[in-house]
Amino acid sequence: MRILVTGIAGYIGSNTARILMERGHELFGFDNLSRGHARVVQLLDLGDRFFLGDLNEPARLDHAITVARPEAVLHFAAYALVGESVTRPDLYWKNNFCGSLGLLEAMRLGGVKRLVFSSTCATYGIPERIPMDETLPQSPINPYGHSKLAIEKAITDYANAYGIKAASLRYFNAAGASASGDLGEDHFPESHLIPLALRAAQGVANPLCVFGTDYPTPDGTCIRDYIHVDDLAEAHLAALLHLERQPANTHEAFNLGTGRGHSVHEIISCCEKISGRTVPYTIGSRRLGDPPFLVADPGKANRDLHWSARHDLNSIVQSAWNWHKNHPNGYKMVRP
Repeated sequence: MRILVTGIAGYIGSNTARILMERGHELFGFDNLSRGHARVVQLLDLGDRFFLGDLNEPARLDHAITVARPEAVLHFAAYALVGESVTRPDLYWKNNFCGSLGLLEAMRLGGVKRLVFSSTCATYGIPERIPMDETLPQSPINPYGHSKLAIEKAITDYANAYGIKAASLRYFNAAGASASGDLGEDHFPESHLIPLALRAAQGVANPLCVFGTDYPTPDGTCIRDYIHVDDLAEAHLAALLHLERQPANTHEAFNLGTGRGHSVHEIISCCEKISGRTVPYTIGSRRLGDPPFLVADPGKANRDLHWSARHDLNSIVQSAWNWHKNHPNGYKMVRP
């Protein structure tokens, strides 16, 4: 299958692209490299199948679709820092929402009928119950979640009007690194718990800050559902195959997680066990809007996509540690 991947130089996009290429699919990438990594494009060996451009640049996007002639699009390109979205909502509405509208228009004009969208459990906001299934109300509490929910609604409208078949995959906490050991998690600034803990253990970052120890959980820290990035990649392939069997005008959503939660203290302990080092940390105040529990009910994905997460927490942290100990400075990009 010929597939165009937006945000291919990012964390989840690159890992998914690698696995799809290994399965024999012909991949084309589109990325503005504002938060992705040029080194990743080199590692994927995309050559002239990579298009440098922004989703808000219609001419570049149309060119990519004209040259690639994709049968499907995997849409990963987005800003994803919750705190930043609160202070700079303009970035999130322009990049995430307006850019995605541009992509939908380019797909319509180019006759591309299949889309898998990288969505998020942040569209639910503070959940009414745990574990979280797809029937929960979507009431996001920050601009990041708002932008992703708005994209989902736009996809539904385009699917109904133009015969697109789409799946929105609502991730929980992506983590881990590729089995090959060359693709890992390198954000700037980094906001994810596992890389922050491992970098603190390496001594290349400040001590980890634990935001709140007074939650109504067994050890007082927040509990989250961590899913290996390779499991997410497999879910995208499963979603593409699922869409082949669906009628036009389809848009479905799937929660992607393991169905098991782990607390911040559990993550710290696991990072210490795997790395053989102490994770230095401080205690901070709760962050506004952080719910005590975010755990997926992946039953719909298990049933309809014939997919389930294979990696447990030890496997996730081990793969992340393998990457971080060999990449203490990430992809060695020049930081601003």
